[in-house]
Amino acid sequence: RTDFPCLIKSMKMGSERIKEIVLSLRTFSRHDEAECTFVNIHDGLDSTLVILAHRLKTQPDRPAITVQREYGPIPDIECHAGQLNQVFMNILGNAIDSLENVPAPKTIEISTAVVAPDSDAVESGKSIGQLAVIRIRDSGAGLAEKAKLRLFDPFFTTKPVGKGTGLGLSISYQIVVDKHGGSLKCISEAGQGAEFRIEIPLARPAVVKK
Repeated sequence: RTDFPCLIKSMKMGSERIKEIVLSLRTFSRHDEAECTFVNIHDGLDSTLVILAHRLKTQPDRPAITVQREYGPIPDIECHAGQLNQVFMNILGNAIDSLENVPAPKTIEISTAVVAPDSDAVESGKSIGQLAVIRIRDSGAGLAEKAKLRLFDPFFTTKPVGKGTGLGLSISYQIVVDKHGGSLKCISEAGQGAEFRIEIPLARPAVVKK
């Protein structure tokens, strides 16, 4: 009788957690929206973080990773939501990996904003119309210049043998650039962490609509 209320409470917490994960997986995959549609990218970022929550928590060999979110006002953007969420998963997963062997504090910063194509915040100079810019920055070890030059090449990886396929960033680049007419860039220096900057047109250019 003493343990029963605690058991019920634990079951309720567990069921709520399962519900949260299932809803996040649905948002993440967007299998019901195979075609390009207008979506809220903040929902995609949040659902990705829920799926990765177990990797952000305190581990036996490292402290928790702190995620700082600074979302700006962004209208729904026209995109393949499932594909774009896969980009978020790949980049955030790499950010977590980069924090494994660095001293605390371990942080990931995510910020979003809408900018004009001629803004100083935009470096691609290729997109037309307003852009949604998503920045994902980690406090990891950063990347050497030689690694940055090959970062989006298929099968290239900076991870130890047996970890990583070297395809995540290459696929992400194709999704952002080829499928959405945007740009994907890494800004990093050795010892200074890394920032991935994703630029997505609010409305996809006609040249990439299929």
